[in-house]
Amino acid sequence: MTTASSPTTERFEQHLTIAASPQAVFRCFFSPDAIRAWWQAARSVTTPVPLGVYAIEWPTTPFRDDVLGPLGGVLHGTVVDVQPGEHFLVADCWWVPPEGDPIGPMGLQVTCTADGTGCKLHVRQDGHESSPRWLRYYAIVSRGWQVSLTALKRYAETLPKEKNA
Repeated sequence: MTTASSPTTERFEQHLTIAASPQAVFRCFFSPDAIRAWWQAARSVTTPVPLGVYAIEWPTTPFRDDVLGPLGGVLHGTVVDVQPGEHFLVADCWWVPPEGDPIGPMGLQVTCTADGTGCKLHVRQDGHESSPRWLRYYAIVSRGWQVSLTALKRYAETLPKEKNA
């Protein structure tokens, strides 16, 4: 597994090599079943077209973060650029926590590039405000992304070959 993460506290960025086709990895960001499996989402509405909705909901956690309160909630934004099987950009992203004010706006950019017989995945989420809530958000979301992207890798690499093309 090849992986690299950005050390900044103002965004999350990671590169990951996955032994699956770029098209299969791309579909993992838009299939409700896949999103439920690798991202542990309660539900999702994702539309891979310009001006399509991109909304993911997670259950409220039973624990509270000292700064953000309970985690979970909804991440939503608008797909503004998409090339199916290759990349997409979600703009005007907001995280709406179960309690407290939303955090945003942010951008989410995902690129799936052919790499030998697999895919090089690049994920970047950014948007920043100098505040304790934003710093804590990225500290938590960075770890969450790393765990989730590892789960995405496992999920995509175990798809049947016809779904992996």
